[in-house]
Amino acid sequence: MLNVVLFAAFPYLAVVLAVLVGIYRYVKDRFSYSSFSSQFLENRTLFWGSVPWHYGILIILLAHLLAALFPSAWAALLATPLRLYVLEVTGLALALLTIVGLVLLILRRLRNPRIFAVTSPLDWILLVALLAQVTLGFWVALFYRWGSDWYLHTAAPWLASLLTLNPQVQYVTALPWVVKLHMLGGFFIIALFPFTRLVHVVTFPIMYLWRPPQVVVWNRRARQV
Repeated sequence: MLNVVLFAAFPYLAVVLAVLVGIYRYVKDRFSYSSFSSQFLENRTLFWGSVPWHYGILIILLAHLLAALFPSAWAALLATPLRLYVLEVTGLALALLTIVGLVLLILRRLRNPRIFAVTSPLDWILLVALLAQVTLGFWVALFYRWGSDWYLHTAAPWLASLLTLNPQVQYVTALPWVVKLHMLGGFFIIALFPFTRLVHVVTFPIMYLWRPPQVVVWNRRARQV
């Protein structure tokens, strides 16, 4: 029964919550759809934390998504040991990169009084959840080898069954608890999505494609002779 709640009911609850509350927040408070950047308060540490975090996590998420959407092509990619080794080492390096970047971002908020003052409790919850998630991912990649291969026979069919509204929890219930925590952590972060600054991931400036050209004029004070 617990497995059904965790791996069948909870994922749907997280997604429905993210969609409905996200839409409500956009309608009621559209200007809150932002990352609330604190770059103007401090930029140096932000750069060294934000760049590895964003590049690392985006590539990792893309790999997870491609493996789930195209399992046959992913299996063909892993058909030779060399490609499997390269992918595993790359995944470990990217996971470590994301951890370093996120730790720098957390230390930045702890050590800078002005940034600490504008960090809400939900921001801290989100940062802790993200750090726990990427750390669990690194742990899984390090101690449960060849995850890029067994992912195709466990998480991928489970996610596909959720997508078809026919949850098949038997694919994941026998996995180690660390792996299951990592899977549930992903949906927990999805549930946090509409309540935090994480909503900025869907605010792509696509209106720039059809916005009329703008003329930018620089006003400079005349140099006094």
